[in-house]
Amino acid sequence: MSRAGGALQGVRVLELAGIGPGPFAATLLADQGAEVIRIERPGPEGRDEVRHDPVTTRGRAAVRTLDLKSAQGREALLAEVERADILLEGFRPGVMERLGLGPGDCHARNPRLVYGRMTGWGQTGPLAPRAGHDINYIALAGVLHAIGPEEKPVPPLNLIGDFGGGALYLAFGVLAALLRARSSGQGQVVDAAMVDGAFSLMGMIFGRIAAGHWHDGVRGTNSLDGGRPWYDTYATADGRHMAVGANEPQFYRLLCEGVGLTAQEAAMRDDPSAWPTLRQRLAARFATRTRDEWSAIFGNSDACVSPVLTLAEAAAHPHNAARGNTYVQDGVLQPATAPRIEPIEAVAARLATMAEAPATPAAPAGPKASS
Repeated sequence: MSRAGGALQGVRVLELAGIGPGPFAATLLADQGAEVIRIERPGPEGRDEVRHDPVTTRGRAAVRTLDLKSAQGREALLAEVERADILLEGFRPGVMERLGLGPGDCHARNPRLVYGRMTGWGQTGPLAPRAGHDINYIALAGVLHAIGPEEKPVPPLNLIGDFGGGALYLAFGVLAALLRARSSGQGQVVDAAMVDGAFSLMGMIFGRIAAGHWHDGVRGTNSLDGGRPWYDTYATADGRHMAVGANEPQFYRLLCEGVGLTAQEAAMRDDPSAWPTLRQRLAARFATRTRDEWSAIFGNSDACVSPVLTLAEAAAHPHNAARGNTYVQDGVLQPATAPRIEPIEAVAARLATMAEAPATPAAPAGPKASS
């Protein structure tokens, strides 16, 4: 959802059409008010991308079709470069240079241009010219090994490589370079590689390994990978699931009260040898009620217990609805702009209104602990 007058109003972006992280980075910039000009290749492929993936192609100020293999098409792009702040491209290394549209060619026409490059493996290194997909990039970054049960790694959709390590780092990089270009008058090249971004996202885990708080060799044995009974998912009576993230002692206490564990059962947290039994007890409690019944019990609690929702359910959830986290455009349900950037005055006024609102009602009582 593009925002007129957004924080990036006045920033002009050239996006060379592609799929996945590059276009999504352009969408993020457009959502914040940037003027994004999408450059598509001749033929039906470009329009198919828009039809099948409207979220990563929304908010474009204009769409142009240029044949970059022709001298006329290349000159037309360079003319656009002269008026642009940022260029985004996602070809394999060397392709833009062979077309005569590499960073040197573009900076000769616009020294202030920020040249953003999105690849899986980066512009350098032995794998730079090779093909790959999200699952390959996160495998080489160590991320895939860390996710899933002990028996088999589980691909986390394509969120970590394509969109987390790719699009977000590309958007961050070009905006950081844009600040430098505006102060120095000199553009820069942003080499955003999905494998690099995936590595970066694992920084906290590397820190835990160094501190001796994370076992790298075995999945499902650590604090954030399902290795703790109080940080896992549990099936409910209707075959759905609840997500439990009660890491801190005060939240764990509320979890135990909510599901009705005895004090003796709750104390199993302090004995790692008892964790399998504790997990069984939690599973047995959650299996006694439906997901929605548990949602009502924990809805206003700090126990860090939440229903596992489908995508359609997530869009309709009262919290997401209250924040306007989705909207419909061209018949497609889409996520709204994130993050939200607002004037300080508007935030202050909203906080003042919230301070005058009545207090949140107490959470419903959970099951009584058995003796």
